[in-house]
Amino acid sequence: MQIDERVRRARPDDVPPLVELVYGLAEYERAPDECHLTADQLHTALFGENPAVFCHVAEHEGAVAGCALWFLSFSTWRGVHGIYLEDLFVRPETRGTGLGKALLTALAQECVTQGYERLEWSVLNWNTPAIDFYNSLGANPQEEWTTYRLTDEALTRLGS
Repeated sequence: MQIDERVRRARPDDVPPLVELVYGLAEYERAPDECHLTADQLHTALFGENPAVFCHVAEHEGAVAGCALWFLSFSTWRGVHGIYLEDLFVRPETRGTGLGKALLTALAQECVTQGYERLEWSVLNWNTPAIDFYNSLGANPQEEWTTYRLTDEALTRLGS
């Protein structure tokens, strides 16, 4: 298994550029007002006592240029964990250099090494460049499923 040297696990000193990348993704996804992530929150999530979020970064010319933030999922049908990719983002000026594919390859390698049987993520229906990219890798859309989300007042109301 060949490892792309441009991709590695995130380190604590990567947190500031990772926050920038997350905000860049929010801008790209046309929802910048919905992003409220702080460096302290991300540092705790990635490097706190019991991290439940993990991250790989891709470097270009010595700087963090892309990231894949992920967490473990679990398939009751398969009886094993998988990876759910929460965010994949590569700075626009470094797209086309293979960093996105290198990040997804690193996650696929993580799955193979750890015995995880799924690598899943969501993509916005209008994001045709990403959809074309994912299709080129052999990923299959799960069109029979609809994602639901509870947040804000609805979440508070149900949880109270």
